Amino acid sequence: MKHRTFGQSSAVFAVALILVLAVSAASGVALDSVAKDDLVNSVGAGDSVTKDDMVNPVVADDSLVKDELVDSLVKDELVVADVADAAKGPKIVFAKDAHDFGKIKQGDEPAYEFVFKNEGDALLTIKNVETTCGCTAALVSEKKVEPGKSGKIKVAFSSRGYSGEVTKYIFVESDDLLAPRLQLKISAAVDVPPQPRIDLDKYTFDAGLLVEGDTLKAQVTVKNRGELELRFECELANAAFSVGGKPAKFPIKVAAGQDVDVEISLALANRIGMVREFVLFKTNDPLRSTISMNLNGYLVTRDQLKKLFDKYKNVIK
Repeated sequence: MKHRTFGQSSAVFAVALILVLAVSAASGVALDSVAKDDLVNSVGAGDSVTKDDMVNPVVADDSLVKDELVDSLVKDELVVADVADAAKGPKIVFAKDAHDFGKIKQGDEPAYEFVFKNEGDALLTIKNVETTCGCTAALVSEKKVEPGKSGKIKVAFSSRGYSGEVTKYIFVESDDLLAPRLQLKISAAVDVPPQPRIDLDKYTFDAGLLVEGDTLKAQVTVKNRGELELRFECELANAAFSVGGKPAKFPIKVAAGQDVDVEISLALANRIGMVREFVLFKTNDPLRSTISMNLNGYLVTRDQLKKLFDKYKNVIK
């Protein structure tokens, strides 16, 4: 008969202990003292140090698992308590959180009032109401709403510049702990009727360096990209406008899909230095009733021009 050595006994004990721990973890049952004693007795007396080292970690592991379970239960109880406290406070509830204006004409400004109620048991406070661009929202009731009472938020949508399906959002912030920020939505189908639509081939013109007494001259092409006739006038003090070499007669008319060249002459008498002027185009375009074109330049005296020429004559050869 062969006898196990100390090393072999320890190895067998370790394997057995690992198997027991695995079964225990899988079944959710902690390793009890009887199982530990059986493992201990299966090892020879000469292995006492090894046995203690093997058993103590098991006891420590059991204790650690218990501590973790206790901590988890405490945390769960705190979360439940927080939710319960929040449920006892103010509670904002909207009758509906979305409204469709349906089909509207471009330029219309429809409005709608969202109604909400404080279904909680504490005073509700509306902290803020904000919207995405294109619409405005305002609280039309008191900021503080008693339990069981209602409030209103009025939303107006400006359809100017929009076309087709449009959706906008409104955000309501309150002291409701379970719903501190709610989202409302409005939508509409914006119908664009036939209309003139102005566009310019350039919105800035730089004349560069000018000499005192010069006239700033520029040309701009005005385009009608709409379906109806475009009519416009030009405005700029000390400026003359012409079409086809003849003084312009306002309003200038441009048929749908057509364009016209406008010449601009700006007198700069008694001016030196930076030139920055704006030509205004007043139109019957419902979306762009007034647009502007920027005219830039820099005026120098003849002496200044001569000095500049002398300074840079070698460069410009």
